[in-house]
Amino acid sequence: MREELSDLALFMVVAEEKSFTRAAAHLDLSQSAVSHAMRRLESQVGIKLLNRTSRRVSTTEAGEKLLAALRPGLGMIRSRIEELRLLGDAPRGLVRIAASKPVLRTVLWPKLSRIVEDYPEIQIELNLESRLSDLTEGRFDAGIRLREFVSPDMIAVRISPPIRMAAVAAPGYLQRHGVPAHPDDLDRHACLGLRFHAHAPTYDWEFEKDGEAIEKKTSGPFVFSESDICVEAARAGHGIAFVTEPEVVDDIEAGTLRRVLADWCPPFDGYYLCYSGRRNISSAFRLVIDRLKCDVLAEAGE
Repeated sequence: MREELSDLALFMVVAEEKSFTRAAAHLDLSQSAVSHAMRRLESQVGIKLLNRTSRRVSTTEAGEKLLAALRPGLGMIRSRIEELRLLGDAPRGLVRIAASKPVLRTVLWPKLSRIVEDYPEIQIELNLESRLSDLTEGRFDAGIRLREFVSPDMIAVRISPPIRMAAVAAPGYLQRHGVPAHPDDLDRHACLGLRFHAHAPTYDWEFEKDGEAIEKKTSGPFVFSESDICVEAARAGHGIAFVTEPEVVDDIEAGTLRRVLADWCPPFDGYYLCYSGRRNISSAFRLVIDRLKCDVLAEAGE
């Protein structure tokens, strides 16, 4: 019976990772041990549970039914074990998070910095990419996303107050080219584009006022993959940048950048920490979730 339970738990990891290699690494076992356990399980139940190719592993129809039956029970067991660990031990271990540089600077860094100061046995790895990384493929515990980019199968925890977009340019640029009063005026301006990964289209600029929504496809002398360089180009007078307000609030206050079309940029939901409900939540990751979520409640005055 003990061996059967062990094989079922291994099967669940293999099915979720879609790879014997990744499952073995996750469980700190040899690939051959995992493969042998899956053959033994299939022999015991008398039906094929996994389709195997040289590139990936997928569940058969029977395997998918078994997986659906296992998830609630094993997930509850994992949660209860983790709760018991939290009762007796200080949080420890590695937490891997995928986030963009602007989110790290404006939202994450002050909070994560305090966490590792308070809990020296926690290590946080940050993968700073603007593109929407595949969290499962990259083996991240979580990613930071705007709500619109959170897939329906992910758990989303809000970690920032509402934010606004900001269209900004250097005062000298606006003196030379004029100040846009309406989003359509951007057609006559140099707009600094953002493309978050090589195969994505440039980011469209979205505006809204009095129930009127406008989506602008802009063009200009530069297209960047990182918003901090886009802001730097705006400071240098190359055109108008369109980024999140926290990224440029210091420049606006200092006068190095001037905001335009502010009345066309209403607030929207801020950033969310998203993660798979299928993953085992470690004590370290649970602490990160709780700290980020609690900070949002404090900022909102709740």
